[in-house]
Amino acid sequence: MTRKILLLAAALLALPATAKERADHYEAMTYNIRLDVASDGDNAWPHRRAALTALVAYQAPDLVGMQEVLQHQKQAVEADLPAYQFVGVARDDGKAKGEYSMLGFRRDRFALVGSGTFWLSPTPDVPSKGWDAALPRIATWARLHDRTAQRNLLVVNTHFDHIGEVARQESARHIRRWIDGERKPGESAVLMGDFNSPATSEPYAAIVAPGQGALRDSRMISRTPHYGPLGTFTGFDIARTDASPIDHIFVSDDVAVLRHATLTDQNGGKLPSDHYPVVADLCIGRGC
Repeated sequence: MTRKILLLAAALLALPATAKERADHYEAMTYNIRLDVASDGDNAWPHRRAALTALVAYQAPDLVGMQEVLQHQKQAVEADLPAYQFVGVARDDGKAKGEYSMLGFRRDRFALVGSGTFWLSPTPDVPSKGWDAALPRIATWARLHDRTAQRNLLVVNTHFDHIGEVARQESARHIRRWIDGERKPGESAVLMGDFNSPATSEPYAAIVAPGQGALRDSRMISRTPHYGPLGTFTGFDIARTDASPIDHIFVSDDVAVLRHATLTDQNGGKLPSDHYPVVADLCIGRGC
């Protein structure tokens, strides 16, 4: 009997990971890196590039969504972070003019299955402004295959308009519908970005409201209490303490969240950007 038990235990240990109650962990980061404008003075991009990319490299997220990225900033980030592949196009012309909401993922973990960009407007397939938005706004998506876990993720990174209230509301509805329609059976979804919308706002509610396609705020469902300040926009003012974040990471209902944080790293009293990066430790699988 003892021999049979030992053989059974050995057989169970030999099962492939997909047959066990495995738990696959992913760290996601959203980071508005602030576009490069000379009027920022000491806070302009050339003075903070090294600190910003060093922060990302040290944190080593599996997934990273960046907003307000100009073409030369994109090239700098790609040069400084060779472990990542980035996808996305610029919002003004669908090529390289204007800001990117680019999406990065670790080359050693993921294979790119597909990617694209759509505009947050009634004409999402062409460069355009939507509703009362002051500027063109986009969402960049990627379908990623985790080589180790043998699972796919649908990841979306976005930046909502800072002026148009209707645009933010409609953008939230549009992205929720898009993810619900695009997501394949068994596929987990992650939506992150700068939503310019606090947790008390209508656009936020449009994303998390119960019903078809609802997503969950990773901060609210984290098993470990949120770490760091709630506010994520600083305007380069370290002393600023907003009551609610405007940068969020949302997940589908099959994703558990173990930890969530706002990172406040600074270098000599200087912040790498006018937003804090937000990170979430995600877990997918029956073993979570």
